[in-house]
Amino acid sequence: MNKAQLVEAIADKLGGRQQAAEAVDAVLDAIVRATVAGDRVSVTGFGSFEKVDRPARYARNPQTGERVRVKKTSVPRFRAGQGFKDLVSGSKKLPKGGEVAVKKAPKGSLSGQAPTIAKSAAKKAAAKRTAAKKTTAKKTAAKKTTAAAKKATAKKTTAKKTTAAAKKATPAKTTAKKATAKKTAPAKKATAKKAPAKKTSARKTTAKKATARKK
Repeated sequence: MNKAQLVEAIADKLGGRQQAAEAVDAVLDAIVRATVAGDRVSVTGFGSFEKVDRPARYARNPQTGERVRVKKTSVPRFRAGQGFKDLVSGSKKLPKGGEVAVKKAPKGSLSGQAPTIAKSAAKKAAAKRTAAKKTTAKKTAAKKTTAAAKKATAKKTTAKKTTAAAKKATPAKTTAKKATAKKTAPAKKATAKKAPAKKTSARKTTAKKATARKK
């Protein structure tokens, strides 16, 4: 019997094939997760699943007979319950109908199954939330850094433009000063040339005074 046949066998009891498939998947997933985590899954009357550690050892290749070193590993192991063994050996008769192979498990018979699954799911959810928060924080930091870089670039560009405008304004001011200086210089020279006229008038006045005295 394979998994599909197992689903078909219990489909009538669970109300349909879909429900049966989900039930089988849920049971197998719970057993596998608990066993991988190192917990012992025990089902009364059926058996138990557990994880067994095998130390490193030497073995022989069955084809070549060569001695090979086998690394340390862990393997799953299933141990059938006494009720299962009795039914298989024939010491107990298997009823024709009804659920007889496995009795309802008492509380606590599934050691660590539900807590392990709950803890595993909680850890995964917490890990996803933490990863999402870290990703969001990184994106926010990247956006802030980009905005700051853009502002700094804009300030540098503005400073460069201001400096260039100042440089352009400086030659214009220098040219204006030179033009003003040129206009002022001829005026000063003209004023200087007019000064000798005063000296001539003074000479004439002196000559008149000397003529008056002679008379």
